[in-house]
Amino acid sequence: MSYPAPHRIRIGTMAGKGPRTAEYIRSILPLGFECFQINFWKTLGGVKLPQLEAEVARVLEGSDAVVSSLGVYGNPLGETAEDAETVRAWKAAIDHAHAFGTDLVCGFAGRVRGKPVPDSIARFRKIFGDLAKRAADRGVRIAFENCPMGGTWATGDWNIAFCPAAWELMFDAVPADNLGLEWEPCHQLCQLIDPMPQLRRWVGKVFHIHGKDATVLRDVVAADGVCGPRPFAFHRHPGFGDSNWTDILSELRRGGFRGCIDIEGWHDPVYRDA
Repeated sequence: MSYPAPHRIRIGTMAGKGPRTAEYIRSILPLGFECFQINFWKTLGGVKLPQLEAEVARVLEGSDAVVSSLGVYGNPLGETAEDAETVRAWKAAIDHAHAFGTDLVCGFAGRVRGKPVPDSIARFRKIFGDLAKRAADRGVRIAFENCPMGGTWATGDWNIAFCPAAWELMFDAVPADNLGLEWEPCHQLCQLIDPMPQLRRWVGKVFHIHGKDATVLRDVVAADGVCGPRPFAFHRHPGFGDSNWTDILSELRRGGFRGCIDIEGWHDPVYRDA
């Protein structure tokens, strides 16, 4: 994808509406979004990617907006029939990415359910070793979202790619230049990780940004800890949480990032219904 000088970092949003995705993009395009991530939950849900690509292309024709990436958010390391469909969705997204005008497919890294993170690495090496090669052969990059999905180092059901120690294991297991991160400060703040030193360390591996922030209630942490009865953090729209997005943009530019920030705002309990 080409990024003219004014658009080296584009601001867009996620558009995961299945067969209604093109119409949804049409309805929000006048708001000024510069890019859209077309995302799927677990599987393609019967969507035919060539048909969707043609519909989206017609909607975007004449605008400067682009498709930033395709996204598949399921568990490709699992062993159920639905997990196998997730892997097939990854393959289809990789095969069709360039038709959408993008070279990027994003999603969860997956997890061997109920096991510690290291127990997923052999399965990760098998699945994403193959997917990384498939993607590289087609000039496509893969980015893993940094969301724990309720998991911890010890156990979880969805995604191992939630912290730097896991990233080290993953990228050592599959040392491919076309594997990287779909990063956002929200998921790090909710783990009480300072996102800015992390971004400076990992910016070279950041391929895509989700525009989402978090508010951490430090008084609740101080009083109850992180296992108490009260929630200590909640997700926010960019600009309403604890992150300084001027600093984030500065570090992305300093690190040579060119790509898209796609806003993921519906988790914000204050503004999601506004």
